[in-house]
Amino acid sequence: MNHPPPPDRLEAAYQTALAKLLAERTPDGYWVGELSTSALSTATAVSVLSLVGKATSAHGSFDALVRGGLDWLAAHQNDDGGWGDTIKSFSNISTTMLGRAAIHLAGAAERHAETLRRADAYLSERFGATPQQQAEAVRVRYGKDRTFAVPILTTCALAGLVKWDEVPSLPFELACFPQSWFRFLRLQVVSYALPALIAIGQCVHHHRKPRNPIARVVRWLARRRSLRVLERIQPPNGGFLEATPLTSFVTLSLASIGLAAHPVARKGAQFIVNSVRPDGSWPIDTNLSTWVTTLSVNALAAGGELEKLDKLLELRDWLLKQQYKERHPYTGAAPGGWAWTPLPGGVPDGDDTPGTILALWHLAPEDESCLDARGAGVIWLRGLHNQDGGWPTFCRGWGRLPFDRSGADLTAHALRVFAIDDPMMPTEFFWWQIEQGMGYLVRTQRPDGSWLPLWFGNQHAPDDENPTYGTARVLAAYRDLDRMNSEPARRGVAWLLSAQNADGGWGGAAYTPSSIEETALAVEVVLDAPGVDIPGSPEQAAVNKGFHWLVQQVEAGGLDQPTPIGFYFAKLWYYEKLYPIIFTVAALGRARRKLSHRLTETHPEATPS
Repeated sequence: MNHPPPPDRLEAAYQTALAKLLAERTPDGYWVGELSTSALSTATAVSVLSLVGKATSAHGSFDALVRGGLDWLAAHQNDDGGWGDTIKSFSNISTTMLGRAAIHLAGAAERHAETLRRADAYLSERFGATPQQQAEAVRVRYGKDRTFAVPILTTCALAGLVKWDEVPSLPFELACFPQSWFRFLRLQVVSYALPALIAIGQCVHHHRKPRNPIARVVRWLARRRSLRVLERIQPPNGGFLEATPLTSFVTLSLASIGLAAHPVARKGAQFIVNSVRPDGSWPIDTNLSTWVTTLSVNALAAGGELEKLDKLLELRDWLLKQQYKERHPYTGAAPGGWAWTPLPGGVPDGDDTPGTILALWHLAPEDESCLDARGAGVIWLRGLHNQDGGWPTFCRGWGRLPFDRSGADLTAHALRVFAIDDPMMPTEFFWWQIEQGMGYLVRTQRPDGSWLPLWFGNQHAPDDENPTYGTARVLAAYRDLDRMNSEPARRGVAWLLSAQNADGGWGGAAYTPSSIEETALAVEVVLDAPGVDIPGSPEQAAVNKGFHWLVQQVEAGGLDQPTPIGFYFAKLWYYEKLYPIIFTVAALGRARRKLSHRLTETHPEATPS
């Protein structure tokens, strides 16, 4: 295919995606989106409601929710007998172990005997027939990071499926130190899992006391104080990070040690009850409203469509309202950042903050209130900057465990903020951050020219990685900083070209199934690659093939088929309903503007938009 799609087809596909995106706006002008239902979340929710119900006067009041959750799990078990994180995900040991534990904790082993038989067979065939072998497989999957391995094994131990000797301890006493010390204490969980460190640490200590007498005394003394820390950092609605799994693990741990009536457990259980979906399942998180709203705004800006929207002032005010004005009680983050959601469990982070700054720039570049908010956000970003030159997610200086380290996609997003042509904050003012960030990107570029993202993956790719997402996001920073002619950018583009599938689309890596999300991300950035305007060049051919594939998918209804590409809470997969729509609007919108002259040359009957 040596030419772009016919202009009428490209325009029709764009209008289809645009209409779908605008239809998802709330009456107040922002977006909420819809996260995938999660088998893992459903299993943990059933487990906590079973334990809390048995341990309190609420016994019986959760029966309908427990039954509904178990029925949903049984109906969505994969053909191989296991469960994946979403209904589109491959089976894995973590979700399968938790699904099996939920059935036992609910006392429903007889009712779901066939479901258990199939789950046992899946685990035995792939990870060993004994509880010890399966527990070791869980520990191996997560390595040194105990953020998820310990909660899984704790839940299984409570269900009687593994011995407590298989569950590593967590030093919950460290939570009693000042927050500013945490990055120096070498915690065995990531920064955002402090509630799990406290509650699950106490649970393991209760069921398996340490042999060291000093450790026993220290942990006994730290119980009440660490519980006060847990109570202080719990959001008003009870949901830690708005996440069903994290909140469930905390609550079931407390319930198992006689603290089901503790305020943290009561609020956690209520959050779980409030989060159930009509079909009896639970999502991974409540929503990514701020994140999908800023993605939508920036996608519409790429196509020059913002001025056509109504309620722009309301949208601006809504985003301004989500900025944190005080130090965050959970992570200790300074004021000025944004989280992925406006709900109480959100935490300011290094991806949503640059996304919101860019959105406010597009919405109202000269508005005084936006200038002030963007300025505070930039200060917040500068304070998050790591010594390695990159940007992490939540906390500066946490670099030992995977989801705390700097990330190429996060760093590129921050750099795009510094590339804004803003006379109030000129690019020259940020030259040090830009050069440090670009240096980090150069060092983290892989030998094949690609970059890996921190919070996105692909289940079809080796090691669940997603170099397509990472490389496309990094190249967007090179594009915005006018460095697409640099050697790293050219290598990144070359890798994207090499990873394009024969059908014209992209998956998470070479030879993986094409998806709308990854194709849209890749083709949008290759559109600005050097050589793309040269007839017959590899770049132009890749763009043409990519847009042909994307348009065909839109015409076939593919926008309604999101792909599991998101990572969350230690490799927990998710998909988001709006991702394929948003990314397609951005890619096709940018194409309409950039390719108008080529479309006219190729199709003389076309009238540029």
